[in-house]
Amino acid sequence: MRSEGFQWGIVKSVEIYDTTLRDGAQSKDVIFSLQDKLRITSKLDEFGIHYIEGGWPGSNPKDEEYFKKVKDISLKNAEIVAFGSTRRCDIRPSEDANLNAIIKSDVKKATIFGKSWDLHVISVLNTNLDENLNMVYDSIKYLKDHGLRVFFDAEHFYDGYRRNREYAISVIKTAVEAGAELIVLCDTNGGTLPYEFFEITKQVALSLKAPIGVHCHNDAGVAVANSLLGVLAGAIQIQGTINGIGERCGNADLCQIIPALELKMGIKALKTKSLRNLKSLSLYLYEILHMHPNPYQPYVGNNAFAHKGGVHVDAVLKNCTAYEHISPEDVGNFRLFSVSELSGKANIIAKAREFGFEIRKDDPAVASLLNKIKELEFKGYQLEGANGTLYLLMAKEFGLYKKLFSIVQWRTISEGRDDEASAESSVKIRVKNREIFVIAEGNGPVNAQDRALRKAMSEFFPEIEKVQLVNYKVSIADMAQGTASSVRTFIEFSDGKENWITVGVSTNILEASKRALIDGYDYYLQKIRKNL
Repeated sequence: MRSEGFQWGIVKSVEIYDTTLRDGAQSKDVIFSLQDKLRITSKLDEFGIHYIEGGWPGSNPKDEEYFKKVKDISLKNAEIVAFGSTRRCDIRPSEDANLNAIIKSDVKKATIFGKSWDLHVISVLNTNLDENLNMVYDSIKYLKDHGLRVFFDAEHFYDGYRRNREYAISVIKTAVEAGAELIVLCDTNGGTLPYEFFEITKQVALSLKAPIGVHCHNDAGVAVANSLLGVLAGAIQIQGTINGIGERCGNADLCQIIPALELKMGIKALKTKSLRNLKSLSLYLYEILHMHPNPYQPYVGNNAFAHKGGVHVDAVLKNCTAYEHISPEDVGNFRLFSVSELSGKANIIAKAREFGFEIRKDDPAVASLLNKIKELEFKGYQLEGANGTLYLLMAKEFGLYKKLFSIVQWRTISEGRDDEASAESSVKIRVKNREIFVIAEGNGPVNAQDRALRKAMSEFFPEIEKVQLVNYKVSIADMAQGTASSVRTFIEFSDGKENWITVGVSTNILEASKRALIDGYDYYLQKIRKNL
């Protein structure tokens, strides 16, 4: 914490206050189980977060149970904070169930939010301005008297400051008088633009006899920018959530704020040196919530360091800083090179190296492969995300592919009635001089194809049992000539350690699926045998 004599603009370190488990849980479609909350708590602590807002113990039984169970976790870095509101109108603090629930949660720190916008006091709380000040003072004093340290969240502060500056300031000064050790200025509606946010925060930091923090929402798309400007204006605490989850458009994304502070601003933001674990922390939360990671998320997204344009790739191969603002390894991310019809030779070389193929730029196979990729994409293939298909193309073009099996015969029959549908597929494969013919049923033609192929191949390649089909998508192939109704199938596979995607294109959906299925299993066998 800074002292009363703190000078604006020279912050060397900040405290990170994570509200994923409380404010993040208020995001649409986000539901945490008790076990989820405990597991996330451990991850945040390991990462080096200062404060973890565990929830609102007075609002639901799950949060009450959380504060009991979290005591069993041995935390090394973080402090657990309970959240709640000021007392209700016209009652004593000792009669307020919310405040008593915070005390009962047995935490050392509490965050209390109160109204700092007169519109809310009058129109939402239906009380008067003086009573709201009493509510703020009484609530903080009551918790202080019970041995808790208190942060005060000034809800809607920036809107309140614009509408009635004198009253907004009186609210936070009242909180300081009551014993709040830090005042958090909240842009609750998320609509304050950076230039105004900076000026208001600076004025408060210069005049208030207490340290300040900031809590930003992203409704205007500037939550991260405002949070960083808040630090430049004198804030020593930033509140936010992992991946920016939260109500409406979300909260300030700590996955962007923390690396910006540490790598760009030279401001220490973690209690550990675990910034390289940032991407894995981000992915962990997405996994817990069964959400697809945002590939465009700065710093941690899969596309954050992906290069597609030939000029870009060529430059990055010579000097990474040409098109990368930081090293991806600093945040636990990785560099990707994409290959498509827009690619140049540099893309091919970079992707080949990524796959473990050593190839020279002047090798005729590079130009040949580039032309082949352009032809395939003209026919409707999309190879950017289909690493399995692309790997096989490269291996064949570079003379590094060894044919392991052949499909001699394949037939699929689909039947359906009003109440059910069934499918049957037969396949004959040849491995060296041996052939095997199998028949399999499935709940659909693609499922039947997959079962038949797996059954046949497992006779020769038992390791194939480790592979699972985890995703299947069909789309219309975007063909330039626009005459044939081609479809494109994407199939994602996994062996539990790696995921890969193959793509097939045909005027027949079953043929397109068959091609993608064969390539998917072929890729796996080629890779594991190459690594033996």
